[in-house]
Amino acid sequence: MNLSISKNALYNALNTVSHAVSPNSPQPVLRGIKITADETGLTLIGSDADISIMKKIKADEENKMNIVDTGSLLIESRYLTEIVRKLDSEIIQIEIVDGALTKFSGSSAVFKINGMKPEDYPNIDFRTIGNPISMDKNALVSIIEGTAFAAATKDTRPVLTGVNFKLENNILSCTATDSFRLAKKTMKFDLDDSFNITIPAKTMFEIKNSMLNDTVEKIEIYQNGKKVQFVSDDMIIQSRLLDGEYPETDRLIPKEFPYVLTIDREELIRAIDRTIFIKNENMAINRLQCSADEIVITNRSQEIGESHENLYGEYTGEPIDISFSANYVISAAKYIGGRTIKICFSGQMKPFVILNTEDDSILQLVLPVRTYN
Repeated sequence: MNLSISKNALYNALNTVSHAVSPNSPQPVLRGIKITADETGLTLIGSDADISIMKKIKADEENKMNIVDTGSLLIESRYLTEIVRKLDSEIIQIEIVDGALTKFSGSSAVFKINGMKPEDYPNIDFRTIGNPISMDKNALVSIIEGTAFAAATKDTRPVLTGVNFKLENNILSCTATDSFRLAKKTMKFDLDDSFNITIPAKTMFEIKNSMLNDTVEKIEIYQNGKKVQFVSDDMIIQSRLLDGEYPETDRLIPKEFPYVLTIDREELIRAIDRTIFIKNENMAINRLQCSADEIVITNRSQEIGESHENLYGEYTGEPIDISFSANYVISAAKYIGGRTIKICFSGQMKPFVILNTEDDSILQLVLPVRTYN
């Protein structure tokens, strides 16, 4: 391999694929990034065996690429990224000197780094699978932002660490839950197909951070029940799917709501945020009391103190007194969007639902907390 390339183009691509690399992997080759040069440009691959990212850099004037000799290299991700970041030139020269020894040159700085054998890298199959779903970038962003935060972070039930995608009767339902809260986003799809898969939340966050940039308009999604691929013009993010049957979450969502609070979303967020430092056993618990006369939110800790604030909103139903995790409700309110939200209660100790009054495609559910105030 012998080539020159724009430092910024290479560094940005390395940053992207390095997100899939585990620096502590027991397999040394999976700590590395594989780069292959051919007549069309460079292909970079990073993987931790669960999630794999392939990024292409075209051999064109924009990327200032000139390929003299084709070939492949495999170098540990942290060294490769640091070398490119610190080289003192807008154009970088890369040349394999001997075996796996690779030379990186800038204006005056030169690095010679020992790599690994590229042929030892796993043969990751990035060929697309099944029939694709084409999705607008903004729609995918709204799914990720509206659901993935509610997935479980502990592996007690691995399937709950992902976002469930279920396509049925031309409706795509995306759901995440950690058993204490639930987030759901639905959208219509004119597609004669059906599937039920669960994608790790880690993968969803990676797609949002790495793939959904300003130049991307559409994403193609492929899946075959074992793995899923998100494909753009110059990039593929491929991930294993989570095993196990995702719980039937629809039965957890109440159907009737005799108590409804309509309130300004930002006002509720600010009110909760003002009290979030008041904690019991490292958890901030808000108490909400609603009646026809007043809406009051309080927080109390024997060690720290208490807060009391009157809110402005519209409430219908008998008086209700309910407590909840401040973090759960503030997260739900932030991600649901809109100017005004409805908090719909089905009972004193029953799950309650938060809805955007202008968009019925997104729903947030939170379980109340039992307190002894």
